[in-house]
Amino acid sequence: MGINIKEVDGVKIQEKHRASCHCRAVEIEFDLPDGLIDVRRCDCSMCRRRGAIAASVPLNGIRFIKGEKILNFYQFNTNTAKHYFCSNCGIYTHHQRRSNPHLFGFNVACLEGINPLKIDGIPTYDGVNHPADRLI
Repeated sequence: MGINIKEVDGVKIQEKHRASCHCRAVEIEFDLPDGLIDVRRCDCSMCRRRGAIAASVPLNGIRFIKGEKILNFYQFNTNTAKHYFCSNCGIYTHHQRRSNPHLFGFNVACLEGINPLKIDGIPTYDGVNHPADRLI
């Protein structure tokens, strides 16, 4: 599916890497012992509009340092995925995936010291034709 990354523009992905929203009201620590896993873009209607590059982490691979209570979430279509964002600054931090509800996708741009614009060759996941949207 996506690509795996251990370093971005000379910055090593830490095993426990901190992330934050723009206003820093939300701070998160992600368990990333294997670096960034399944790095990708998605072309669903939500992801197209926010333009974020996402990576994956297991549900137990996220720890809120502060601000969990000020996160809001948005759901649409099948109401399976939960897209979380800071209620102060509006930055998307993470989402519980529809394609695999046992994973969080997270906004790589929220990782401290990481510039996702320095990552080449990121594949695009076909969220427009998502298998969960097909009738059986």
